[in-house]
Amino acid sequence: MKPTGLRHYAKVGLLLLPGLGVILGFISLVVWFAIAQSLGQFGFRGEDRWTLDFWREVGSDETFRRSFFYSLRVATISAIGAVALAFPFVMWLRQPFRGSQSMSAILKVPLLVPGLVAAFLYVNFISFNGFFNFGLQRIGIIDEPLRILNDERGIGVLILQVWKQMPFALLLLTGAVRSIGDDVFLAARDAGAGAAARFVHIVLPLTLASMQAAMVIIFIGAAGDYSFQVVAGPRAPFSMAQYMNVTRTTGGDRNYAAVIGMMLMVMSLFGSVSLAGLVRLAVNRGSYK
Repeated sequence: MKPTGLRHYAKVGLLLLPGLGVILGFISLVVWFAIAQSLGQFGFRGEDRWTLDFWREVGSDETFRRSFFYSLRVATISAIGAVALAFPFVMWLRQPFRGSQSMSAILKVPLLVPGLVAAFLYVNFISFNGFFNFGLQRIGIIDEPLRILNDERGIGVLILQVWKQMPFALLLLTGAVRSIGDDVFLAARDAGAGAAARFVHIVLPLTLASMQAAMVIIFIGAAGDYSFQVVAGPRAPFSMAQYMNVTRTTGGDRNYAAVIGMMLMVMSLFGSVSLAGLVRLAVNRGSYK
């Protein structure tokens, strides 16, 4: 049986090779190009040489550090916020009711809205002469419009990220929650577990894999986001995607931009994996209490 199994996997690998091989080849080429460029190659300005000078400059750049921790904070809060906001809707829609499909479709509308369009809509809403300030003035809460656009804490970006990514988390979590049998909830309720206890000890452990997947994908997307940051983000600090683009286009330093890109990839990889691990630890500890 073992040779048969090996032949089966070999056939599957050959079937996937034309599509998957091309994708992996392009990804490997891009990553290699970024690594080489961060080490002094392909600068397109003068002579290329292998060097760590660009990495040393990044390590001493205060602007880069601010961008790094800003992007890390936005990505972490966006991932946790989107999943936390999705869970109440998932539990509400777990059992079909009249109008549940329509409500589910409405909640998924942000998936159909391009990020750049969503950012401009948000800007129009909170701008100095936007609908938000207009409404507050009409009901007498404020006398003059508030200046809340491009706030330095990135609140607007966080709102946009959570709003945009929540439906994606909803899709992943819905299937996991619906796979939990009603008999499990009934048994827990008969044992005296309240709604909060059933959620902590049943729902969270059984949907952990879907929750981790949602957080990882949302974290990576939010860390590398550009459109929300440019339109609704703060003027300082830059996100890492903004800083990389500004460094390449304004400063013309492709090697330095490549280092920022590599650091963005490293942050996305290790940050998302760390977040998934912390979520697993928190859920396991909570479920055993």
